Amino acid sequence: MVIIYALLSAAAYGTADFMGGFSSRKNAVTTTAIWTQLTGLIMAAIAALILGSTNVGLVDILWGIASGFSGVTGLLILYKGLSCGKVSIVSPSAALAGAIIPVIFGLLIGERPPILTWIGIAFSIPAIIFLSWEKGEKEDHTIKSLQYGLLAGTFFGGFFILLSQTSETSGMWPLAAAKFGSLLLSFSILLFRKNKICLEKGTRKLTILSGIIDMAANIFYLLASRTGYLIIAVVLSALYPAPTVILQRLFIHEKLTFIRIVGIILSITGAALIGIGG
Repeated sequence: MVIIYALLSAAAYGTADFMGGFSSRKNAVTTTAIWTQLTGLIMAAIAALILGSTNVGLVDILWGIASGFSGVTGLLILYKGLSCGKVSIVSPSAALAGAIIPVIFGLLIGERPPILTWIGIAFSIPAIIFLSWEKGEKEDHTIKSLQYGLLAGTFFGGFFILLSQTSETSGMWPLAAAKFGSLLLSFSILLFRKNKICLEKGTRKLTILSGIIDMAANIFYLLASRTGYLIIAVVLSALYPAPTVILQRLFIHEKLTFIRIVGIILSITGAALIGIGG
């Protein structure tokens, strides 16, 4: 089940990013973040009430809040890097760090997937980079771009690791706590920057839908991390650029570059090998 949940998580993350991208073109990043996080909080609370929990403790809630802080911090750093650096460096390095750090953590806590799974991961890691790669227009700020990307990816990896530390008996309440934490931080930054809180017309429904799908992605990831190796859950969930690329091709007719086609092929191959090995 870990493979199915993780792939569903990747599909949902990629779709949510595609929709959120449209919203952030007309709204401030913090404005979009607040509404997606608020929607996610409501959905997480509903899911937690429906699915229930046998025993949710304070530690689970604290892990959740910490993961929320880490996730939204990574998101804001990523957008900052994309706005002042080279997209072709920021995006791939963030995706790579966001996958590699939890893999290292998984090894440190004793996870040892089968050899075929490792071969699948070996295909998936470069797939993440290729799917995120974009041709940059600027040729300077290379070091700064790399710093932004790696820092954002570190916080993304922190989100995956922290959320995976919650107990299975806590249900979906850690996700509600995560969204509460990310909403609180986003709102604080919005007040500091004095950005508008209201969404622009024409982006409201899409932004809310993005928040709903993003929460679905979080739920699938949490289920994946609880039903199998963290390493598998993270690597497959990190293939989220694949559905984003496909949606961009289908709806806005963005050209598929050779390197992204290679990324799609590698991601499918890697997922298949992990499935067979797992």
